[in-house]
Amino acid sequence: MSYKNLEIWQLAREVAIEIHKMSLEQLPKFEQFETGQQIRRSSKSSRSTIVEGYGRRTYQAEYFKFLTYAIASNDETIDHLESLFETGSLQDEETYQQIHSKCELLGKKLNNFIKHFER
Repeated sequence: MSYKNLEIWQLAREVAIEIHKMSLEQLPKFEQFETGQQIRRSSKSSRSTIVEGYGRRTYQAEYFKFLTYAIASNDETIDHLESLFETGSLQDEETYQQIHSKCELLGKKLNNFIKHFER
Protein backbone atom coordinates (compact mmCIF):
# COMPACT_ATOMS: atom_id res chain seq x y z
CA MET A 1 0.00 0.00 0.00
CA SER A 2 1.06 3.55 -0.65
CA TYR A 3 0.04 6.94 0.73
CA LYS A 4 -1.38 7.55 -2.76
CA ASN A 5 -4.15 5.07 -1.91
CA LEU A 6 -5.29 7.19 1.03
CA GLU A 7 -8.48 9.12 0.33
CA ILE A 8 -7.20 11.98 2.50
CA TRP A 9 -4.06 12.32 0.37
CA GLN A 10 -6.05 12.16 -2.87
CA LEU A 11 -8.34 14.94 -1.66
CA ALA A 12 -5.42 17.02 -0.36
CA ARG A 13 -3.77 16.62 -3.78
CA GLU A 14 -6.92 17.88 -5.55
CA VAL A 15 -7.12 20.87 -3.22
CA ALA A 16 -3.45 21.78 -3.72
CA ILE A 17 -3.75 21.59 -7.50
CA GLU A 18 -6.96 23.63 -7.61
CA ILE A 19 -5.53 26.29 -5.31
CA HIS A 20 -2.34 26.47 -7.33
CA LYS A 21 -4.29 27.07 -10.54
CA MET A 22 -6.73 29.49 -8.91
CA SER A 23 -3.99 31.55 -7.31
CA LEU A 24 -2.12 32.00 -10.58
CA GLU A 25 -5.10 32.39 -12.92
CA GLN A 26 -7.73 34.27 -10.91
CA LEU A 27 -5.91 36.50 -8.43
CA PRO A 28 -4.59 39.99 -9.16
CA LYS A 29 -0.81 40.09 -9.75
CA PHE A 30 -0.03 41.73 -6.39
CA GLU A 31 -2.00 39.02 -4.58
CA GLN A 32 -0.20 36.19 -6.37
CA PHE A 33 2.92 37.11 -4.41
CA GLU A 34 1.23 37.84 -1.10
CA THR A 35 -1.70 35.70 0.09
CA GLY A 36 -1.53 33.68 -3.12
CA GLN A 37 1.92 32.43 -2.19
CA GLN A 38 0.82 31.67 1.37
CA ILE A 39 -2.26 29.70 0.31
CA ARG A 40 -0.21 27.68 -2.16
CA ARG A 41 2.25 26.80 0.60
CA SER A 42 -0.38 25.86 3.18
CA SER A 43 -2.35 23.68 0.75
CA LYS A 44 0.81 21.89 -0.38
CA SER A 45 1.82 21.49 3.24
CA SER A 46 -1.42 19.60 4.01
CA ARG A 47 -0.64 17.20 1.21
CA SER A 48 3.03 16.65 2.01
CA THR A 49 2.45 16.37 5.75
CA ILE A 50 0.05 13.48 5.14
CA VAL A 51 2.86 11.80 3.18
CA GLU A 52 5.41 12.45 5.92
CA GLY A 53 3.05 11.08 8.55
CA TYR A 54 2.41 8.01 6.44
CA GLY A 55 6.13 7.37 6.39
CA ARG A 56 6.06 7.26 10.20
CA ARG A 57 2.87 5.19 10.45
CA THR A 58 4.53 2.42 12.47
CA TYR A 59 4.87 5.00 15.27
CA GLN A 60 1.26 5.89 16.02
CA ALA A 61 2.02 9.01 18.05
CA GLU A 62 4.22 10.37 15.25
CA TYR A 63 1.57 9.55 12.66
CA PHE A 64 -1.11 11.40 14.65
CA LYS A 65 1.21 14.37 15.14
CA PHE A 66 1.72 14.77 11.41
CA LEU A 67 -1.96 14.29 10.66
CA THR A 68 -2.66 17.02 13.21
CA TYR A 69 -0.19 19.26 11.36
CA ALA A 70 -2.08 18.47 8.14
CA ILE A 71 -5.33 19.59 9.79
CA ALA A 72 -3.66 22.83 10.92
CA SER A 73 -2.34 23.53 7.41
CA ASN A 74 -5.78 22.83 5.98
CA ASP A 75 -7.33 25.25 8.48
CA GLU A 76 -4.75 27.85 7.43
CA THR A 77 -5.68 27.23 3.79
CA ILE A 78 -9.35 27.80 4.58
CA ASP A 79 -8.52 31.06 6.36
CA HIS A 80 -6.46 32.34 3.40
CA LEU A 81 -9.22 31.34 0.98
CA GLU A 82 -11.86 33.15 3.01
CA SER A 83 -9.65 36.21 3.25
CA LEU A 84 -9.11 36.28 -0.51
CA PHE A 85 -12.85 36.06 -1.12
CA GLU A 86 -13.84 38.56 1.58
CA THR A 87 -11.40 41.17 0.28
CA GLY A 88 -12.52 40.71 -3.31
CA SER A 89 -9.18 39.43 -4.56
CA LEU A 90 -10.92 36.17 -5.47
CA GLN A 91 -14.12 37.20 -7.21
CA ASP A 92 -15.31 33.89 -8.68
CA GLU A 93 -17.81 32.65 -6.11
CA GLU A 94 -18.16 29.25 -7.77
CA THR A 95 -14.40 28.63 -7.50
CA TYR A 96 -14.44 29.84 -3.91
CA GLN A 97 -17.35 27.57 -2.95
CA GLN A 98 -15.88 24.55 -4.71
CA ILE A 99 -12.45 24.85 -3.08
CA HIS A 100 -13.92 25.80 0.30
CA SER A 101 -16.17 22.72 0.28
CA LYS A 102 -13.24 20.45 -0.54
CA CYS A 103 -11.14 21.98 2.24
CA GLU A 104 -13.98 21.51 4.73
CA LEU A 105 -14.38 17.89 3.60
CA LEU A 106 -10.65 17.30 3.91
CA GLY A 107 -10.70 18.61 7.49
CA LYS A 108 -13.56 16.28 8.39
CA LYS A 109 -11.89 13.30 6.75
CA LEU A 110 -8.60 13.99 8.51
CA ASN A 111 -10.39 14.19 11.87
CA ASN A 112 -12.30 10.98 11.17
CA PHE A 113 -9.11 9.25 10.04
CA ILE A 114 -7.43 10.07 13.36
CA LYS A 115 -10.50 9.05 15.38
CA HIS A 116 -10.66 5.72 13.52
CA PHE A 117 -7.13 4.82 14.56
CA GLU A 118 -7.59 6.02 18.14
CA ARG A 119 -10.18 3.30 18.74
